Amino acid sequence: MKKKSSNSSVRQAKTARRKYDEEFKRQALTMIRHGQSVRSVAQALGISESLLHHWRRAARADQSDAELEVEQLRQRLKQVEMERDILKKALALFSRQT
Repeated sequence: MKKKSSNSSVRQAKTARRKYDEEFKRQALTMIRHGQSVRSVAQALGISESLLHHWRRAARADQSDAELEVEQLRQRLKQVEMERDILKKALALFSRQT
């Protein structure tokens, strides 16, 4: 009868934490700020989405009021541009039908 090997080495591999330097974190957050989704950045870098969200929250806590306002304005601009593009497509669609 064979004895099953222990999974302790597998468990250690799963629980081992990888350390990321500040430059890596900064580059990942820059990719998100430039319009890439958290999911695509996480897949590209081979890290979890929750880790990126954690880094993002930590970075926001360190920002000044002016930096926060700039980030909020960028998000609002992105939203308005998306709405504009939808309206342009709708206008083109409705103008063809008449």
